[in-house]
Amino acid sequence: MAELLFELFSEEIPARMQSAAAEQLLATVIARLGEERLDFERAESYVTPRRLALVVDGLPAHQPDVVEDRRGPHIGAPQRALDGFMKSAGLTTLDGLEVRTVGGAGYYYLSRTVTGRSTREILRDLLTATIETFAWPKSMRWGSDAMRWVRPLQNILCLFDGAVVAVALRDHGLRANDVTFGHRFLAPRPITVTSFGDYCGKLRDASVVLDPRERRELIRAGAEALASAGGLKVADDPALLDEVAGLVELPVVLAGSIDAQFMDVPREVLTTTMRANQKYFALETAGGALAPRFLLVANIEAKDGGAAIVAGNERVLRARLFDAKFFWDQDRKTPLVTRVPKLAELVFHAKLGTIGERVERLRPFARELAGTLRSADDALVDRAALLCKADLVTGMVREFPELQGKMGRYYALAEGEDPQVADAIAEHYGPLGPNDRCPTAPVSVAVALADKLDMLAGFFAIGEKPTGSRDPFALRRAALGAIRVIVENRLRLRLREQFVAAYRHYARQAAFAGAATAAPDDVAAELLEFFADRMKGHLRGSGVRHDLISAVFALGDEDDLVRALARVTALEAFLARPDGANLLTAYKRASNIVRREEAKDGVRYDGAVDPALFAQPEETELFAELERTAAEIRAASAREDFAAAMAALARLRPTVDVFFDQVTVNAEDPGLRANRLKLLAGIRAALAAVADFSKIEG
Repeated sequence: MAELLFELFSEEIPARMQSAAAEQLLATVIARLGEERLDFERAESYVTPRRLALVVDGLPAHQPDVVEDRRGPHIGAPQRALDGFMKSAGLTTLDGLEVRTVGGAGYYYLSRTVTGRSTREILRDLLTATIETFAWPKSMRWGSDAMRWVRPLQNILCLFDGAVVAVALRDHGLRANDVTFGHRFLAPRPITVTSFGDYCGKLRDASVVLDPRERRELIRAGAEALASAGGLKVADDPALLDEVAGLVELPVVLAGSIDAQFMDVPREVLTTTMRANQKYFALETAGGALAPRFLLVANIEAKDGGAAIVAGNERVLRARLFDAKFFWDQDRKTPLVTRVPKLAELVFHAKLGTIGERVERLRPFARELAGTLRSADDALVDRAALLCKADLVTGMVREFPELQGKMGRYYALAEGEDPQVADAIAEHYGPLGPNDRCPTAPVSVAVALADKLDMLAGFFAIGEKPTGSRDPFALRRAALGAIRVIVENRLRLRLREQFVAAYRHYARQAAFAGAATAAPDDVAAELLEFFADRMKGHLRGSGVRHDLISAVFALGDEDDLVRALARVTALEAFLARPDGANLLTAYKRASNIVRREEAKDGVRYDGAVDPALFAQPEETELFAELERTAAEIRAASAREDFAAAMAALARLRPTVDVFFDQVTVNAEDPGLRANRLKLLAGIRAALAAVADFSKIEG
């Protein structure tokens, strides 16, 4: 058994692309080794800013031999068919063929052993194809070559069993060798290696930590040690930790200071400046306040212990924070309310008007929602909706767009606005993701929901709906955010009405009438289906089955998410019981019979059942049980006691079982047959009052 060592050395790979690239390299090579019938013991991939590496242990020297069976024409087939088969097999006589009987007929068969190819030869072709077909989110060409890579590709290292594999990119002029390179500044000379162990050891000697997990841990441990030494703690930021681990090959954590004059600037401004521009880690006091210190990660061990590096970074940060403080001081000189008219200069979408027009839609819509919720002050909701976008025209948000809303809250508080209004300005964008906090204050909830439903109704009305992986306006995120706001606050809203209301506010804009491609009711129907799909994703983490959500939303009139979720919960509990599972089986049996007979007869059997035609007591019993069950379900559904509705369904099961055991549905008498089919359709109708059971799998 032998080892494969493969490295693609290039200019710096963007940190955000590194992890996916390493996973892609590993998955691609493993899949292609499987296609070539090459087993192995272990495969791992690694990535640093300048290299993608792969090691595969336990590969055989050759593919295993295989016995190939080829079936030819049957005995007695035309001679030309037999001649063609023999020619394709390279045979001139029948001596190499045998006759086998298959399905009562005799066939010519060719059976021979195919010798496995050399693994080295396979790896040459396999790895060349892997490079040429590698998919980067963004790639580039350099020089006069047609080849594309994330950054200029400089070297290919490829060893199998200690010897170079002849991987070559002919159009690019690169050929594999046994050479790699260490740290760009500390060990730039070429390094010859013989194996993965040799490779790892020499890279470490050349100031390169190959494993990104080790670099991450070195940064984490170094940061915590420095913070602890100053009585501080590192602000939690796993995404930044992952990113910085992808920016350095030799991580060295250093600490710097923030000038005291900047500490009265809002925390979010300081941390955003440090994080987004400089990739610094913020430090906190034991009480959680921002400390006037920061951590940086250098890519070099400096002779002076990093003093010059720290001084240089403090100087750069000071300049950036001067800008931030300037924006903070200047923005507070102009009240938010006087900035609102300038929103007319910002285009929301060419067909949906300006941000100013959007604010004019949000104000009445948010008030309407507040009235429906009956828990928010109309005046505060209107004020929050008026000011919620005003910080978009401040200097700070123009410089740091990710601070929208947050800065509006600071400015509103500084101007003496009601804290509920200030909080709503910050919170109406949320939740932005599954881990983001959901608004709960009534004013924030009203404005946040208005913001999301307005966006969804507008873009669906002009035909700008998400398709596949394409969602340029983040409508899926908006829908998930709206779902969380509704469900987590248990808001009793009829969504269809709210979608139509949002559309109505757009319709007051003259330009919108010509841009809309769908009527309000059609938009509402599309959005309900869209929300049902998003609900499946939202609840997947809780283990809720997607087919149960489909079954509830398929009722058509269920647009109250809180009630729909209660239905789904009750349905899930019902189907987990033997009675529920058996009734589902009976439903499918009844539904299949009715559907089949309706298709054959060209009629629907949804009409009223005639008790006078009953010929067996089981028919009478089922009819009475269906009537009783329907009444119980209506009463339970009216009081939203869906557990009771499911219990009523469960009591139906024994009667249905007896009916199927004792009654022949397709009787010879046409009238009796039709009446019994209507009884079966009654089973379908009874269950349809709770959910569309045809959508349920199993």
